[in-house]
Amino acid sequence: MEEMEAYQKTDEEPKRDRRFSKGVLTGILGTVLAGAAALFIMTSVMDRRLVFEGRESKTEERTGVLGEEVQNKIAELLGYIHLYFYDEIDDEKLANGIYAGLLSGLDDRYTQYYTPTEYQDMQISATQNYYGIGAGLSQDRDSMQVTITHIYEGTPAEEVGLRDGDVVVMVEDIEAVSMELSDLVTHIRGEEGTSVHLQIYREGESGFLEFDVKRANIDLPTVEHRMLNDKIGYIHIMEFGEPTVKQFEAAAEELLAQGMQGLMLDVRDNPGGMLTSVTGILDDLLPEGTVVYMQDKNGKRQDYTSDEKQMITCPIAVLINGNSASASEILAGAIRDFEAGTLIGTKTFGKGVVQSIIQLEDGDAIKLTTAKYFTPNGENIHGIGIKPDVELDYEYLGERADGYDELMDNQVQKGIELLEKEIPTP
Repeated sequence: MEEMEAYQKTDEEPKRDRRFSKGVLTGILGTVLAGAAALFIMTSVMDRRLVFEGRESKTEERTGVLGEEVQNKIAELLGYIHLYFYDEIDDEKLANGIYAGLLSGLDDRYTQYYTPTEYQDMQISATQNYYGIGAGLSQDRDSMQVTITHIYEGTPAEEVGLRDGDVVVMVEDIEAVSMELSDLVTHIRGEEGTSVHLQIYREGESGFLEFDVKRANIDLPTVEHRMLNDKIGYIHIMEFGEPTVKQFEAAAEELLAQGMQGLMLDVRDNPGGMLTSVTGILDDLLPEGTVVYMQDKNGKRQDYTSDEKQMITCPIAVLINGNSASASEILAGAIRDFEAGTLIGTKTFGKGVVQSIIQLEDGDAIKLTTAKYFTPNGENIHGIGIKPDVELDYEYLGERADGYDELMDNQVQKGIELLEKEIPTP
């Protein structure tokens, strides 16, 4: 199982309205991590011992962190806290702070401690069904500013008047810039029918705006599709979640039935997601071979492969940008290395590491960076990204007031141009 890690949005790409002009995307959508940049593997730990290469050893014997000096320092700190702290003390919160602090010492932005409640909330993202407000969010790489990138029709966010471009300042009593987006959204989601209070900065307003948004049951589609003309089909993959493979295959079957001879895949602004989701889709697109492989600190390698059966054999173009991350980069890297398609757009985000979600005995969990991943040709793109075959900055050529139309998107137009050249003439 994988959770959508907060993605730090770059400033390379202008915001695009991803709605279909004819309402292809329907239903109620939830709070979307628009640019999550994550790739996760779920691991269960049945006791508090660590297992390394088949050999078990107690945690204390594996690290010097819990030495006598450190234990004495913790006891000293607790003594001063209980002696002088002016307010009531919650020992459970103090303990959770110790656990979280231990992991923060790794200086790895993707490593995280989750309380049992936080862990349950985090798992929701993989199923794409939860109680949310219906807003797409992104987070700036440097400032940590959280911006609403899209308000979905028929959702609580639309009903209260939230808008694209609004900046989230506070969620309840939490400063939005104080935590990663993946953690912040666990405070936006909650029990159906309850409300979450948001403080918003909106350009042109003299002060902050206050909104109480009621949470609703959200069922999040991850795939949109349509025919762009009589030969070229378009599939936009928004996230690689649990239902994405089935949604992708249903979309592909419908497009093939409509006469698709060329496929345009759009993973622009796609934050990543589940490893099994992206490898499942690559199995539909590629011939037999390794589509991605992982390597841990001990050099142990794990390959993920496609078989000889291909659902789609027509020419492919893939749209990418600086917000295409993690699982999106696995897809782009595999298609590039197999020479199965053309990459169009701008360089991807560059996240080439994998996090494992490890459930602990008490119902809590940790998210730990455990491996690097490599494209089929052996490239680790962490901190580098993937360059497109055709570099082209995004430009919308239509009237914004009329809403977004893929056919007025210059990167889509370039994809159509290239695919039409590759489609065999009768």
